[in-house]
Amino acid sequence: MGHTAKHDEDFYAWTQDQAARLRDAAAAGANVPVDWENLAEEIESVGRRDVDRVASHLSRVIEHLLKLEFSPAASPHGGWRMSVRNARGRLGRILAHSPSLRRRADEEMDWAWKMGRANAVDGLAEDGLRDADLPTACPYTVEQVLDEEWWPASRHGLE
Repeated sequence: MGHTAKHDEDFYAWTQDQAARLRDAAAAGANVPVDWENLAEEIESVGRRDVDRVASHLSRVIEHLLKLEFSPAASPHGGWRMSVRNARGRLGRILAHSPSLRRRADEEMDWAWKMGRANAVDGLAEDGLRDADLPTACPYTVEQVLDEEWWPASRHGLE
């Protein structure tokens, strides 16, 4: 195998690399009483949990960016901004520990958009907005979703 991912430089890449190495050892007939396949699957699943966390935080950011952009109500805007800031901060920490997950963020945007939009539609119904009032395609790039300085303009002139 080529380059070995280092645990403290890219945790997600390390989990995937180590799972592959365990499977290679099992295929080579390593004479050690280890449940190689299940061990490899467990290590991979630790990495997949981080992928799920990335997708969940992307969804939360998208939901609240939509609410900030489309809601005519002023009062919850501060809470939505805080939620976006917190989710972006968590995303930043995950991606700092596992830089290879940045590519996965791009791949998870479709799911995050569907979930974030659905949650925004439900929440914005209280403001009299309907599903048709929100865009059908994600208006935000993954770079905007991750950018701690970027905010959409409110369609109602609210801050």
